[in-house]
Amino acid sequence: MPTAMPRVELPSADADYLSLAQKIYPPASRRLGETGRVLLHVLIGVDGSAQKVEVKQSSGFERLDQAAVRIAQQTRYRPGKRDGQPEAMWYALPVPFELK
Repeated sequence: MPTAMPRVELPSADADYLSLAQKIYPPASRRLGETGRVLLHVLIGVDGSAQKVEVKQSSGFERLDQAAVRIAQQTRYRPGKRDGQPEAMWYALPVPFELK
């Protein structure tokens, strides 16, 4: 008899991190007109906190990359689950920096 595959729910982030990106936009980057998108990989713990943050794709600007890491660290997440039990999982988090 085959065993059932475990049911997995991936972690997710609330859209609040997008507004946080605009609040934490580095002033020097704003003055210089630096924009871009940072792709982060975030290890989400069972408590919904960021356990580890890695830059997987840079914006091309160190200031924006570091701001994105701070945003990821401050964001609360819904942890992933396996068979209904919270489990630490990696999550891809895009952080856009756009001047308006």
